[in-house]
Amino acid sequence: MVILPPCDIPHTQSAINDLIRQIRGLDGETKVCMEHTGRYYELVTTWLSDAGIFVSAVNPILIKEFGDNSLRAPKTDKADSKKIARYTLDRWAKLKQYGNMDKTRNQLKTLNRQFGFYMAQKTSMKNNIIALLDQTYPGANDFFDSPARSDGSQKWVDFVHTYWHVDCVRSKSLAAFTEHYQNWCRRRGYNFSADKAERIYKASSDLIAVFPKDDSTKLLIRQAVTMLNTASETVETLRWKMDEAASTLPEYPVVMAMNGIGPTLGPQLMAESGDVTRFTHREALTAFAGVDPRKTRDSGQHIQKSAPTTKKGSPSLRKTLFQIMDDLIKRSPADNPVYAFMDRKRSEGKPYYVYMTAGANKFLRIYYGRVREYLASLPETEEN
Repeated sequence: MVILPPCDIPHTQSAINDLIRQIRGLDGETKVCMEHTGRYYELVTTWLSDAGIFVSAVNPILIKEFGDNSLRAPKTDKADSKKIARYTLDRWAKLKQYGNMDKTRNQLKTLNRQFGFYMAQKTSMKNNIIALLDQTYPGANDFFDSPARSDGSQKWVDFVHTYWHVDCVRSKSLAAFTEHYQNWCRRRGYNFSADKAERIYKASSDLIAVFPKDDSTKLLIRQAVTMLNTASETVETLRWKMDEAASTLPEYPVVMAMNGIGPTLGPQLMAESGDVTRFTHREALTAFAGVDPRKTRDSGQHIQKSAPTTKKGSPSLRKTLFQIMDDLIKRSPADNPVYAFMDRKRSEGKPYYVYMTAGANKFLRIYYGRVREYLASLPETEEN
């Protein structure tokens, strides 16, 4: 064991190269261990790993809960460094090396976080347009229920870009609007229906607009539409990129074959759960997701009847799991054990969050088992 004096190493090439030379100058086997906190660790981890040095990035919770036989719990950089060193020596033979596949997983996780960010922006912009339409063309967003195209565009959004005020429709005769609408559908590549045109015209004739049909109102609507279309296109691009990155991971086929998983939720699940082989057992993965029950606290005559979930792990992973459970509830696949389990809990009168969390726990256990089994069957790779 080598103890070096405390040092402050800037995140620059020259400083980290000096650290690499210092590490290489040590005698015996060397391993670098650090906490993966936020994005702070990634630069150093990548640079050291590319230089051929063994690097292991460990979940901070594992370091925090590592016992050091002390009642005192100092919180300083020096104390944290010593604790990480003790953890490293204790787990020396079990440390997992950071590799190229970890870079892919980090990239996938970043894509997923950006996807979530832009999805929130898209929802906000959609609500903004609907609020504006309530002043210019109430209910126009409900005229069509066509699914979004591959680029994220939607028919109702394109419609209100052209017909941004109710007077854009009812100021024409029915025949004139029908012809204009037909030409619009042809230019935009949408299906045309004369009956649909007539229903839109009749509905528009009885609406009340608050804002006048002028340039200012036109600017408000079209600017909002442009912003929504930009966000929608970004979301679809990220969705495609996530699936592309996830497809390079070894567990991709078995994950995508699971019931409740699709081209969006599958990459999100892999992004947030990460490499499951780093978990020694399935309970460790459910604890990482925070869907495991807390320890019961029985004492004397007091016997705890139930325990809430820990919610200690990744909130992003829990969100993805709840979306998968919601999909199973909506589709109700009778042959799916997770849905059958949730349905039984629901029939017993369990609250929504109880049976959804229980289902997420069961799903994650199955996920862990299938992925571990599949990875074990593959030829020896960097991943396993």
